[in-house]
Amino acid sequence: MSDRDMTMKGHLKPFKGYKPEHFLWDVSEDGRVATIRLNRPERKNPLTFDSYAELRDLFRDLAYASDIRAIVLTGAGGNFSSGGDVFEIIEPLTRMAMPELLAFTRMTGDLVKAMRKCPQPIISAVDGICAGAGAILAMASDLRLATPEAKTAFLFTRVGLAGADMGACGILPRIIGQGRAAELLFTGRSMTATEGQAWGFYNGLHAGADLESEAVKLARSLADGPWFAHGMTKTMLNQEWAMGIDEMIESEAQAQAICMATQDFRRAFEAFAAKRRPEFQGD
Repeated sequence: MSDRDMTMKGHLKPFKGYKPEHFLWDVSEDGRVATIRLNRPERKNPLTFDSYAELRDLFRDLAYASDIRAIVLTGAGGNFSSGGDVFEIIEPLTRMAMPELLAFTRMTGDLVKAMRKCPQPIISAVDGICAGAGAILAMASDLRLATPEAKTAFLFTRVGLAGADMGACGILPRIIGQGRAAELLFTGRSMTATEGQAWGFYNGLHAGADLESEAVKLARSLADGPWFAHGMTKTMLNQEWAMGIDEMIESEAQAQAICMATQDFRRAFEAFAAKRRPEFQGD
């Protein structure tokens, strides 16, 4: 075994040539920015058992990507996602026994966990319908942009289910506040794009013609920045939910010390001193 294979870098691989079966995958020329496009526009891009599982596996595997540094998640045809497919998911679920139902809900939850744990920042670009599990995908992303026409609804109570789905009762209140989250999860009503921006769910609103380019621009700025450090920021945003102040401060001290030991930190100083832009390499 070579020295390279003995290092973690030996486990990394490029994802530019990844070929999914149940959605579209487009990567920038330099391999740094990837776009995932849910692609069933005739049905408003619903999810199926297979697309859930493939998305889960992709986000898990992206921890080992040698190229991808930021991800845009969007939908085709003027809508983000209508959630779980009524006939390909919901109808079969009505005929399943408890062990199968629990296997399904754990699998969908694993998709959210994979999105939160993958080191790359995920930016959702939301237009039109963003409902049910589609709203969860937006919620689980790190940043969210939308059009003024976007309608976001956590519809689970509309089909007789709890609003407690895929982490919604834990994550959504941290984004928009307990009272607003309770309203959306109890009623299933649509949150308008204006409300979503005012409440902090959406980081910005853009015209439909500009939405994806703005999302890619934001992803590019992150991909060309200190992307190792961005991964550390994402990790700490997740880990500190369950910490007290002492644990928070100590964990951030350790995280920042790790970043200070990177060559990127040295490169940034040298670039500042030379009055030029740093070129981050993630080491």
